[in-house]
Amino acid sequence: MANVAKKVSWSGRDRDDDDDERVGETTPLLNGTGPGAAAGTRQLTPSSFLRIGQLSNVDLNEDVRELETELPRQHPNEIPHNEKLLSLKYESLDYDNSENQLFLEEERRINHTAFRTVEIKRWVICAMIGILTGLVACFIDIVVENLAGLKYRVVKGNIDKFTEKGGLSFSLLLWATLNASVVMVGSVIVAFIEPVAAGSGIPQIKCYLNGVKIPHVVRLKTLVIKVCGVILSVVGGLAVGKEGPMIHSGAVIAAGISQGRSTSLKRDFKIFEYFRRDTEKRDFVSAGAAAGVSAAFGAPVGGVLFSLEEGASFWNQFLTWRIFFASMISTFTLNSVLSVYHGNAWDLSSPGLINFGRFDNEKMGYTIQEIPIFIFMGVVGGILGALFNALNYWLTMFRIRYIHRPCLQVVEAMLVAAVTATVGFVMIYCSRDCQPIQGSTVAYPLQLFCADGEYNSMATAFFNTPEKSVVNLFHDPPGSYNPMTLGMFTLMYFFLACWTYGLTVSAGVFIPSLLIGAAWGRLFGISLSYLTKGSIWADPGKYALMGAAAQLGGIVRMTLSLTVIMMEATGNVTYGFPIMLVLMTAKIVGDYFVEGLYDMHIQLQSVPFLHWEAPVTSHSLTAREVMSTPVTCLRRIERVGTVVDILSDTSSNHNGFPVVESNPDATQVAGLRGLILRSQLIVLLKHKVFVERANLSLVQRRLKLKDFRDAYPRFPPIQSIHVSQDERECMIDLSEFMNPSPYTVPQEASLPRVFKLFRALGLRHLVVVDNRNEVVGMVTRKDLARYRLGKEGLEELSLAQT
Repeated sequence: MANVAKKVSWSGRDRDDDDDERVGETTPLLNGTGPGAAAGTRQLTPSSFLRIGQLSNVDLNEDVRELETELPRQHPNEIPHNEKLLSLKYESLDYDNSENQLFLEEERRINHTAFRTVEIKRWVICAMIGILTGLVACFIDIVVENLAGLKYRVVKGNIDKFTEKGGLSFSLLLWATLNASVVMVGSVIVAFIEPVAAGSGIPQIKCYLNGVKIPHVVRLKTLVIKVCGVILSVVGGLAVGKEGPMIHSGAVIAAGISQGRSTSLKRDFKIFEYFRRDTEKRDFVSAGAAAGVSAAFGAPVGGVLFSLEEGASFWNQFLTWRIFFASMISTFTLNSVLSVYHGNAWDLSSPGLINFGRFDNEKMGYTIQEIPIFIFMGVVGGILGALFNALNYWLTMFRIRYIHRPCLQVVEAMLVAAVTATVGFVMIYCSRDCQPIQGSTVAYPLQLFCADGEYNSMATAFFNTPEKSVVNLFHDPPGSYNPMTLGMFTLMYFFLACWTYGLTVSAGVFIPSLLIGAAWGRLFGISLSYLTKGSIWADPGKYALMGAAAQLGGIVRMTLSLTVIMMEATGNVTYGFPIMLVLMTAKIVGDYFVEGLYDMHIQLQSVPFLHWEAPVTSHSLTAREVMSTPVTCLRRIERVGTVVDILSDTSSNHNGFPVVESNPDATQVAGLRGLILRSQLIVLLKHKVFVERANLSLVQRRLKLKDFRDAYPRFPPIQSIHVSQDERECMIDLSEFMNPSPYTVPQEASLPRVFKLFRALGLRHLVVVDNRNEVVGMVTRKDLARYRLGKEGLEELSLAQT
């Protein structure tokens, strides 16, 4: 991440001397309590209208030089990082359609039949998203099952052989080497080929649906690395699950299918061209994320609710139906293929990658006396989840500073894999928890030092894929586990899972969280059974389920969608109310200490993420105080050379330009006439849509909306477009390409009102005008995301080129 920017203002204009003196000061708190609060207020000058963006960038290199002067021997290679930063490298997506003349004319030409055709195409795309996501999930499941089975059989045979002969250290070495080797391959492809494929991908998809353009997040290459990476991570024995990355995989599939082409493969199938814009792509990505959840857990309704609760920034009833359709097709495809694979072609009993089994026996009811117990478990889950997130936060900060090179990231992943195998082996070796093997559902029972006809109970938790361990903890009969076994496993697996999340591998946190919760939940149930002299209601499997829900809720802070996912995955509606209680309690308790894991990682990446509401104490701020000013404006009829120079300015990164009336009097600022995007200007220059003199009009239109869609989403850089010296003197008329009705606000509008407009409408640029409709500033995502509620009041984050 790091290498924070040198002194570059967003406008590309050299800083004034006063600005230079203020660089490196403590960021002022907007409630006036911090140092430099008075100096933090920006003043507008009448002459500052035709440039953009004096946002305050912090020069962390200067801070580091000061530190090195005082403490020359302390961490000379440390990469500067500060959570009070907001990265300038992320751009927004255009979720608001540019209603220029080309767009309006095309929409007016669409009759009722054409509209129905477009609607049918949407349903077809959703069906294809569901089918492909289900097939990808099948591929992951089948490959993991076979490779993990092969690994466990080899290690089990080796352990059984050396238990008799002696020399179990060789078995440990074999297990650790196998794990480290497999994880090394998975980490290498992520670190060196596509780093955005690391982790579960849920934070990245949340950002994309929020309107932030994360580079490479929905590329085909990302999907291939994600699928291969998650297979290798699970087979490598890491404390990870394969369910989380399915959400990212579904989103990538949706983004690719909906465009009807692959920019990575340079293939254009000339279908679905109408959907080549950010607005349509966003809706399909929402459907893909839901289809991923559905395939992972066999929970179509849970998938829809996940997309609503965690992802989508826009929602309507039509979208709900299409997303539900994609989720339903996804789980049906997975179910059908896995049923054929398992030899039961007509038995649709494998709706998801993980099936928790049915909790439908008579022991599994609950009474009103147990409600306080469930609430207490929610409190425990919230506290443990907050502890997990806090530890992972500091670990991630350490990684950002010191483990930023790909080779170091691969070494760390191999180390974690080897340590995980070693811990598992040592705990199995030291455990004397032997259980009878009759009637056991354990896939790879290890006898080790147990008597004939018995197996080591600790091995059922460590010597298996995490998904199967969760199911065992839910459904093994009472007495299958010693309390000491569960306690030690919970403690060790908690720290292993915390260390693993954030490695440069494709991995999810859902299943490890469920496994930790199921272990301490079952331990809680055993304790209750001891205390109540074996009462029938104190079934350990039921409390394992509640503990799993509490732990996962305490880490990721989902409520509505997680309730439905857990109910659909267990096939039991009876536990709906207890699961709701547990999840709500875990979220409330966890939020008191620290935010959810996904939000925390979004913040650590310095992404300008916008929440649903503005900070609660921000009503005192107005658009005048938060906007970027002065603004670079273009005239309605502009010289080509001027446009090229503005776009070529490497020190600025503007992507939207207000268009004002062509006014011969340079001293008078003209009123706002529209807004045009950088991408549109580049297409105009590429197709050379200009004339020699301003008073000449084009004989016929040379561009259609199709030309802009063909360039989407990777618009060429301005450096790749050649404009001759003669062409620089030509004029370009922006009238029919600009958006003639951009959203505007007056200078006096409050920050919450600006925020609500920006967030609800999915804007990328909001123009600020005075009472004469003259442009005085521009509000972008970064202007709003800079303000957040901190421990000491409202804070303004600094901007850096991280």
